[in-house]
Amino acid sequence: MPHEAQIARRRSFAIISHPDAGKTTLTEKLLLYGGAVALAGSVTARKNQRATTSDWMELEKQRGISVSSTVLQFEYKDSVVNLLDTPGHKDFSEDTYRVLTAVDAAIMVVDAGKGIEAQTRKLFEVCRRRGVPIFTFMNKLDRPAREPLTLLDELETVLGIGACAINWPLGLGQQFRGVYDRRKKDVHLFERTVHGAYRAPEKVGGLDDDFVAQHTVPEALEQAKMELEMLDGAGHAYDRTKIDRGELTPVFFGSASNNFGVQMLLDGFLELAPPPEARMAADGRVIEPTAEGFSGFVFKIQANMDPRHRDRMSFVRIVSGKFERDMQVTHTRTGKLVRLANSQKLFAQDRETVNEAYAGDVVGIVGNHGFGIGDTLATDPKLKFDEIPRFAPEVFAYLHNPSTAHYKRFRDGLEQLLSEGVVQQFIQPHAGQRVPLLGAVGPLQFEVVQFRLESEYNAQSRLENAPYTVLRWVRTKDGGAIEDFDIPSGVATAQDSEERWVVFFSDQWAINYFERRNPNAELSEIPWDEVEKAKI
Repeated sequence: MPHEAQIARRRSFAIISHPDAGKTTLTEKLLLYGGAVALAGSVTARKNQRATTSDWMELEKQRGISVSSTVLQFEYKDSVVNLLDTPGHKDFSEDTYRVLTAVDAAIMVVDAGKGIEAQTRKLFEVCRRRGVPIFTFMNKLDRPAREPLTLLDELETVLGIGACAINWPLGLGQQFRGVYDRRKKDVHLFERTVHGAYRAPEKVGGLDDDFVAQHTVPEALEQAKMELEMLDGAGHAYDRTKIDRGELTPVFFGSASNNFGVQMLLDGFLELAPPPEARMAADGRVIEPTAEGFSGFVFKIQANMDPRHRDRMSFVRIVSGKFERDMQVTHTRTGKLVRLANSQKLFAQDRETVNEAYAGDVVGIVGNHGFGIGDTLATDPKLKFDEIPRFAPEVFAYLHNPSTAHYKRFRDGLEQLLSEGVVQQFIQPHAGQRVPLLGAVGPLQFEVVQFRLESEYNAQSRLENAPYTVLRWVRTKDGGAIEDFDIPSGVATAQDSEERWVVFFSDQWAINYFERRNPNAELSEIPWDEVEKAKI
């Protein structure tokens, strides 16, 4: 198949939502249609239930939550799908933000009973800033839910995006009997079974079909007809250009847990979502996916996916060109030539060697310990992508090693986990003891580090909360030494992993006091070298 045709088949997307809206359940059902799993797992943490495919980490299986983003690749009809499953918990938002740099579209899952929730709003804003097209799945229609017109209105009033309903529910809660496809003018009826739900086998016509009338609740059917008339007169019309610009979201209704409307969502998404698009390089060049030269960037690093081998996998989003196993490219941050030998296609924890891939695909590279998050790999040694956002941590803690006999395990395990870039380590040069000072977006990240140290590296640890809530990168206005600062009580200085100076504060008052005592200091919420890059 020609290069351009292969790229046109690719669809790379993430699923975003507030916790418990049904994101992981929807992921499992999408994989069912892709033939990727034989039996969808339940997200609920029960001992006898099969673990969900996208939640591969032991902690995820125990807690019934997603705490790590996962790449799942499969073929469906004529498309090659790269589905990036993301954690919904706010403590793992940094991991989610990074994943959103690697996708061309997003599916936003909304609990129809609760509407737009806090984390959904935050993730939506990230997508909007990046211009990522958003598709909406109103989930849990088989439970008590808000009126569908109210849900559409909320998308506009809360998120400020137009909403175009692709299908429409026939009833809500116990009266929910299926969905009406507004484009094809036909009804998809479903009925509950022991193993889920399936579409009725008979030929199903439009809203006025006798078969539809017999298998729906009369009041709910009449209500749906009235709402559809209102949409036809006053709703947002389908507009592909506005969808691609992120100004209009196609809306699908259904129930992931009972498999209502999921196939319609998948078929509609793959038809309407954009193929891989051009990316802007750091020097202003526009890199088209059809360009001959290979390029890609590392957006995620996962340590110890295979505990038997203590491996380290770098997830690379291909931007342009064709990937071929054993190809040589330049690691543009270091200028070194590297061979991409151990390349793998991911399906959660399962792997398969990949010999070739195209723009839009995500490839896992095992080994290559010199790779870091945000690094560019390209045949052009001067090419660099600045895709990965950085966030100042908001919670801090010291991680102690309680067993000197197992120090090597503790040190090596922590080093591997820190390479994932989710938890940051800071070095305090003048501290009496070299106890790692860690920073993260949320406290649950520390729990994950401790759990993984013990379960994957057999190394125990003890956490001691640090008295700081704010971090700022610091420099002097005249190039003087940071060590000459007047450091008040309750404030501390340290260096990050790239030896850039930071200052820790307990609150805003401490920041103001520090600035009064050190008028030569400049503070920033992001590293100063990145501030300078943004000005170029």
